[in-house]
Amino acid sequence: MTPAAPAAGPARSRVSAWRLAAVVGAGIATGLCFAPVDLGPLVLVALVPLLWSWRGARPAHAALYGFVFGVAAYGVVIPWIRYFGYVAVVPLVAVMAAAIAVVGALVAAYARRGIASPFLTAAAWVLLEALRGRWPLGGFPWADLGVALHGVPAARALASVGGTLLVSFVVVAVNGLVLDLVLALRSHTGRAAALAALGLAGVMAATVLTDVTRFEPTNTGHLRVAMLQGDDEQLPLAQQTDQPLTDKHFALADRLRGHYDLIVFPESSLDTDPQQDPTLRARLTDLAARHDSFVLVNARTPGTDGESRNTNLMYTPGGGLQGVYSKQHLVPFGEYVPWRDQLSFLPELRQVPYDFQPGDSRKMFRVAGHPLGSVICFESAFGPLVRDNVRDGAEAIVVSTNNRSYQRSGNSEQHLALGQMRAAETGRAVLQASVSGISAVIDPDGSEHDRTKLFESAIVTASVPTSTGDTFYVRFGDWVVLLSALAVVGATVVAIRRPVTTRAA
Repeated sequence: MTPAAPAAGPARSRVSAWRLAAVVGAGIATGLCFAPVDLGPLVLVALVPLLWSWRGARPAHAALYGFVFGVAAYGVVIPWIRYFGYVAVVPLVAVMAAAIAVVGALVAAYARRGIASPFLTAAAWVLLEALRGRWPLGGFPWADLGVALHGVPAARALASVGGTLLVSFVVVAVNGLVLDLVLALRSHTGRAAALAALGLAGVMAATVLTDVTRFEPTNTGHLRVAMLQGDDEQLPLAQQTDQPLTDKHFALADRLRGHYDLIVFPESSLDTDPQQDPTLRARLTDLAARHDSFVLVNARTPGTDGESRNTNLMYTPGGGLQGVYSKQHLVPFGEYVPWRDQLSFLPELRQVPYDFQPGDSRKMFRVAGHPLGSVICFESAFGPLVRDNVRDGAEAIVVSTNNRSYQRSGNSEQHLALGQMRAAETGRAVLQASVSGISAVIDPDGSEHDRTKLFESAIVTASVPTSTGDTFYVRFGDWVVLLSALAVVGATVVAIRRPVTTRAA
């Protein structure tokens, strides 16, 4: 039995300046819970002013409060998108904020018909967060609420059960229960206070139990890995196209000694396609032979119809090409421009002079007998995509990335946080290999180590565990989204049949 929220009270006929100020503050506080400020646990109460603003509000006003909150929150989290021009900032933040506006409208509409619960609010939030992560243009799950708790082991344990969206659900539910408890205590409503306290205790107990009984993957061995980070120059986006990086990465490779199972050249680290450049391929095969190592590289390779692909290529210790993986989930307005002809009047789009072609299938590499999954940059933001690699048999995951376009912003730290959540969700080690930083090794429980700084010439060497076994999330996916959808649909059906129980003041 879920505790019900206190009565919403009469709906207000005007937008409240106090509530607008409260949601702006809540949005900023929520944004600061993400890297690089990383106030993580604050997110468990940061939403309280937003949820309070929805109490007794008309649906349209609640939508406005939600939108303003979203603009404030996401404006803090993703200011780095400005490096692609402010023409990119406004629509992206607006679309993300619109999802919170819809949640507010739903919560207020339900409340006017006597339907209110922190868990229903959490379900609506998760449903819209999941939708935003899939649509439009393939979605943008970068700032899912649960990612703010990437540094909390108990939250990562929750992710292994239901993915990052389960963590988001718990965060919203806790905020709602805290608000219920505070309001009930202020109004001396003993039963409501007891129900809210019981709800909080139940969520805490379930979280602790999940952490204590955390899934432990079966260790199958270790890989000795070297990741090369060769970009030590902070160049503007326009100058990066002609920036030579191949020699810098080979200079790092020349410092390696002894045997490695895998050497990684990150995204954008090669200036040409080794399959089209015999000299470059010879250097790679010589490196592989010298260290008896598999070598994973990234290059722009030919697609079809004159287009190019963003591709990882795996070379064996004997110099053969084991296979290729071309990035499937491209960055809109970063690696391709939707409606390019119609938007040709925007000068910012000249920074993306050509469109990449997406790959059409996953590829499982084998390194020293261990299946290895590979995703490229933006793809690691998508839990289902990494989950699919593990379901295909991956015993570890390589994230090959190029974050240099975002310079010294919080983008790289946020990307690493996403890698932590992917590791926790799947119970697999993640190798975050960045051309300019941050590179790191992430263990199967989501803890990170051997971390580099931004724009430094660095080599990460580590013994990385490989593992098998399926977490609950790997087996059943985003089940929390399905349950949330059922809850929202059920609440909507009930609400349609009920009369409005509150009136405008």
